[in-house]
This record gives sequence, structure tokens and C-alpha cells, in this order.
Amino acid sequence: MAAQFEYDESGGTSLYFLVSFYALVLFPVTYYLWPSKQRKDDPEKLKSQCQCDPCEEKRDRLQAKKPTQKLRHALKWIFLAGAWVLFIYLAFKASQVERDHIEYDPYDILELDRGASVAEIKRKYRLLTKTKHPDKGGDPVEFIKIAKAYAALTNDESRENWEKYGNPDGPTATSFGIALPAWIVDQNNSILVLGIYGLAFMVILPIAVGTWWYRSIRYSAVEVLLETSQLYLWFINKTPCLNLKRALMILSASCEFDQRHNTEIVIRPSDDEELPPLMREFDSESGKKSKERPFIFPYSRKARILLYAHLARTDLPSDTLEFDKRYIVSKCPQLIQEMVNTASQLVTLKNYGRVAKEPRLESIEFIMRQSPMLIQACWDKSPLQQLPHFTEDTLRKKRHIKTLAQFAKMKDVDRRNILRHLHEKQYQDVINVLKTLPKLEADVELEVLADEDKKTITAGSLVTATVTLRRGTFQVQEQESNGAVEAIEEAKETQEDDKTDSPHTHKPKTHVWEKHRKKKGKSGGGGAKHKPNKKAAAKKAAAAKAASGKGAKDSPQHNGKETANHISNDTKGAVQEIVPSKGDSGDSGSESEQEDTSKHSASEDNRSSDGGEQEEEEEDEWERLQSGITRKEKVLEGSSKVSHEVHAPYYPEVKQEWWWIYLADRKTHHIITPPQMVYDLVDEKDVELKFPAPRKGRYQYQLCVRSDCYLDVDYIKTVKVDVQEAKKMEETHPQWDISDDEEKEEEGDSDVSDYTTDDEGSDEE
Repeated sequence: MAAQFEYDESGGTSLYFLVSFYALVLFPVTYYLWPSKQRKDDPEKLKSQCQCDPCEEKRDRLQAKKPTQKLRHALKWIFLAGAWVLFIYLAFKASQVERDHIEYDPYDILELDRGASVAEIKRKYRLLTKTKHPDKGGDPVEFIKIAKAYAALTNDESRENWEKYGNPDGPTATSFGIALPAWIVDQNNSILVLGIYGLAFMVILPIAVGTWWYRSIRYSAVEVLLETSQLYLWFINKTPCLNLKRALMILSASCEFDQRHNTEIVIRPSDDEELPPLMREFDSESGKKSKERPFIFPYSRKARILLYAHLARTDLPSDTLEFDKRYIVSKCPQLIQEMVNTASQLVTLKNYGRVAKEPRLESIEFIMRQSPMLIQACWDKSPLQQLPHFTEDTLRKKRHIKTLAQFAKMKDVDRRNILRHLHEKQYQDVINVLKTLPKLEADVELEVLADEDKKTITAGSLVTATVTLRRGTFQVQEQESNGAVEAIEEAKETQEDDKTDSPHTHKPKTHVWEKHRKKKGKSGGGGAKHKPNKKAAAKKAAAAKAASGKGAKDSPQHNGKETANHISNDTKGAVQEIVPSKGDSGDSGSESEQEDTSKHSASEDNRSSDGGEQEEEEEDEWERLQSGITRKEKVLEGSSKVSHEVHAPYYPEVKQEWWWIYLADRKTHHIITPPQMVYDLVDEKDVELKFPAPRKGRYQYQLCVRSDCYLDVDYIKTVKVDVQEAKKMEETHPQWDISDDEEKEEEGDSDVSDYTTDDEGSDEE
């Protein structure tokens, strides 16, 4: 039985295919293009935004570059509505198409129920003949179907074929429908169809794939040209001791600034008139005497001059040089990140003996320092210029204030006196920006995960440094005197209310366990063997805090006393205490009660010390396992690149806070771990740094966390590493060490055949 292929003549099956394929494309496109609701800016965020002229200009420029949000949403809605209307129309047309294959049923043709008798079939046939016969005005095609159905139900052979094969004529060829219209395989349209196939699969597809491949092989993982990466590799290897100006010179020679490699670079005729004055101003700093290639090329000199003009915040023509400067500066953070990666590769190659010298630690840090300088448009010697409304002459009279931390710790009166030339709104801009600047803290834990004793570091082992980064902000002291006076008045009101509610001051009751804890703290602990449980201590501290809060409600005089003491400590002697101290009435009970309770609790501590140590070890192990699982889950989830928006009015784009983190040895000027970029430090972040342990001895490494967007906010912490001697490997494995007794037993067993049974051995005896 042969197979028969049929093309779609009516267009039904091809319409089904078109609707299915259209749905596969429409649903994902709708998901990605569905317009999102416009998020309204937080009023507090808008209130705290910097209102300086550069920030306002940047916001207006970014808003002008983008199309209006309403127009974009309207276009998306129109496109999606049209696409869905077309899909509904095609689906409706496909549902109206008649089925090509209909099951042959003679009873249906004769309008009879299944199981009708032969007499009923003949009677029905005679009635249909009177009306459907061609001689009576009927349709010949319909009458042929009626006659064929009558024969299928009355003729034994036709009935048997219909019951077996579904056709009175017997088995027929199997037909397969192809969801393509018949005109595609029509001989008259063969040239047109072949031309379309050849254009699509032999011209358009190879060009698209080739273009994508050619572009992809030109760039590295961070979307930097490979020619630029090779240039960085050559010059950093050539000069391992880089200074800041040399690093800027290498950065300006990047191929992204050359029109031969980047078509977005424009050579303007006005450069011949506008660049020479800038060259005379900055050539002495930018390295005019250098004769190296490509530093002497025009594109490199132009990029270098524009970078120096950006650092000096020089006004440039907006339509020409200012436009070029913004493009160059926007590319710099990405290029600097590639420079750091290249320097790290040279360190790795030096460890494997591939290169003679590795870049020094100071060279890598000079490369990193370029990024915050260019984002904030100031040199590293003047970090206070990152604040709005600051110029070089602002703090000329106060030269001892050189860092952001010193400026934040100043009293509000002194700070306002220095900035007395600013209006109140301008001064508030300075305070708002100062409050948003990051301040980091970090904890480091060294472990050897591959060994059973994870805390002991041996020579040659792989050490994992788990760094917990915590981001805070600068604590700015503002309006101290007003805040202290308000706090004093509030404390006075609280005391008066409490006195009216309960005139008699009473002594809060001290519980037995509180007495024991206090005496234990005074005496120095409960023995050398007892180790404090961190979790239990935290729970007890929380319970004591809650109890103290409750006791404070019961004892208004004590509460007022603590409030007054707190105010006096914060104001540093500026305000006197409200309530004089009369002794620690609620701290402890009588001495006799303390002695009795201490004896009773000491015996309990001795009994539970061993079990407490074991429980503590189990809890620590469980926490370590849970922390490992959490780290793996975070790695699998991936990291976003959204953290905190940077205040950078002179940087042309919106920038997020990123951080480099690494371990370094300042004594040897070497970097221990390659710098790792942290993109998503919002509040807290765990980072793992791995390095091989050096030889036996004690080392002092520095944990360095450097910002790529702010100056004077870097975090450096000393990490002490105590490396023990490596464990000696046993010459013989314990499983392979066979004693003399075991050898004798094996010799005795060898005399007995492997095929000898116990019964045969007993018979021989």
C-alpha cells in the first residue's frame, strides 16, 4: 500500500501551521514588550537629591536623550494590540476552514440510524431516488454517494470492506497532508521559490552569522576590543612600575578611541582650532615628550587631553569637544576594569614562570585609582571636591581637613562656618551627599575547606578567606545643640509624667539568674574549662534587654536617669545631667542572696560544662554547613549589577557602586589574590578569596576593598596568617600494612584449595 502526499489546496492546514508558528513568536514578544507601570519617585529621595547645577544639567541631558515615556508606552500598546488582533483573526479563519478528511459513514449519507435493517435501507434508498436522482433534478455527485452507500450496506463484499478498511472499495493509499500551499511546488513558480530559498539560506543567513561572529571575536569578556587588551598586556608587562600619569597615558591609547577600530569616533574639522589651546595648557602634564607609539598618534593625544580637561573640570564647546569627552569618559570604567584584569593575568603568568616580572601592587592600585578620579572629575589629592558646590579654594583656609571622614566628624557649627559662602539649600546639598557616601566594615575568616581541621593553615594548602562586607554611611553631626535641648525637654516631660503616675519610686526586682550573671561577670567567669556560647549569650542579652525595658517602665526614676546620662555623654559635657545618680539600686540584690545563688549555679555550671561544649561544637558545625549552602545558593542565583546610585554629576551616565576586593602583601609589594569585582553590595555581602598558603611562618596581609566610583572611601584591614608546617605523608598506607600474623594466616590458607569444601576436609581428617 503506497503512501500519497497531498499539498494543501484550500489553505486550511497551512493556516493552522501559520497560527501555531505565530503564537510561538507572539507570546514571548508580549512578555518582554508588555509596558511596565511608571514607578513614581520616592518623595524622600527627590527631597534628598542634589540640586547643584551639574546634577540638574545631567538629569536634563539624560531625560532629553531618551524618548518620552508616554510615547514609548503608546507605541508598545499599539504594536501589541495590532499583533493580537491579527492573531485572533488568523485563529478565527482557521476555525472556519472545513476539515479535508471526513470519516466515511454510509448510514449518515442515507440519513439512517446505525443498526437499521435491510428493508429500512431499501425503503430509504427508494425515497431518496425519487428526489435525488439526476433525472428528477438532483445533484449527480450527491446521488453517486447515495448509490455507493446503498451498495456498501446491501452488498456483502462492500460491507466487509467498509467494516475493515473504512471504504467500500477496499484498502487505499495512505495520504499525508503537507501544511504548504500547492503553488509552492507548482512548476510555473519554481524559479521564484528557488530564488527565495537561495536568498534566505545562502545569502542572508551566512551574512548574519558571519557579522555576529566577526563582532564577537573582536571583543573580550567585558566587551573590550582584543587589540586594546593586547596593548594593555604589552605596556603593563613592559613597565611593571606604573605611576598614575603613565596609567592615564596607556588608557588614552585604547583602540576604542581610534576611528579605524570604532566607527562611533568622529574626526571633526574644528579639532584643529579647538584642541591647540588645550594642548598648550595640559601638554606639560600629559606627557608631550613621549615618543612611543601609539601615544604620539592624534587619536591618543586627543583622548589624553580631553581626560585631563575632564579632571580639571574645564568648560569645553558643547557640540564638539564636550560631546567627544562624554563618550570617552563613559568608556573609561570598562577599559580600566580590563586593565586590572590584564594586570592580574600577568601576576598569574609570573607564578607559572611565563613572564619575567609581574606588576607591582602599587601599579595595580594606580590603575584602579583612575576610575573614581574620572567618575568624580577630580584628582585623588582633593577628595572633598566630590561634594557639591566645592572648589579648590573652598577649604584653603582649613588645610588640616583633607579627608571626608574628618569633614563628616566636624561639628555642624564649624562646618557651617567654613561653608558660610553657601546658601542654605546649597549647604543642605552638601550634607545630603555626605550622608549617602559609603563607609565599609568587613570581617575576615580564614579556613582550609579541604582539611578536617579547617582552622589550621599549613604550607601549600588552599586557604579560603570568607569576607563579610557591610556597607554603611557617614555619620554626619548636624545641629547637635538643638537636638540635645530637645532631648532634655523630652526627658523632663517623661519624668514629670512618670512622677504623676507613680510618686513612689520602687526598686525593680532582681531575678536569681540576673544576680548570678552579675556576680559571675565581676568574679571573672565560671572556670577555665567553661566556654561561652555565642548563641546563648545573644539570647540572654535579648532577654535582658526586654526585661530591662519592662523594668524601665516600672521604674521611671531609673529610666529618666539613664536618658539623662545618655544625653550628657552624646553632647560631650555640653549639657548637665537632669537626674543625679543615687547609686545602682536596681542592679543587684543583697550579698547573702548573691552568695547562695552563686553556689547553686556554680554546681549546675560544672555539671553542664561538658555537654555545653559538645552542643556548642555541634551548633558551630551546623552553622558552618548552613553558611556554605547559603553561599552556593547565592552563586547559583547569580549577581545583579544594581547596588546604590553614585553621585557623579560630571559622569555622563548613571553609575552604580562597584568595588574591587583583594588581599595584598605590602612588605613584598605583591598581590595575593586577583582583584575581584563586587557588583551588588547593597547592605551586606559575602565574598570568598582563595590563595595558596606560603611557607611556614607568620604573615600580615592587607584586605583591600577599593571603590571604582568614590575617592577616600576605601577600606583596608590587616589580616594575620599563621602558617604551620605541612603534614608529613605516611610512607605506607595503613590499609596496605600487613602484619606478620596476617602473613602466616594467609600462608596457611594457601595450602587449602579454593575448591575444597568443609565436608571434604572433615573426611580427610
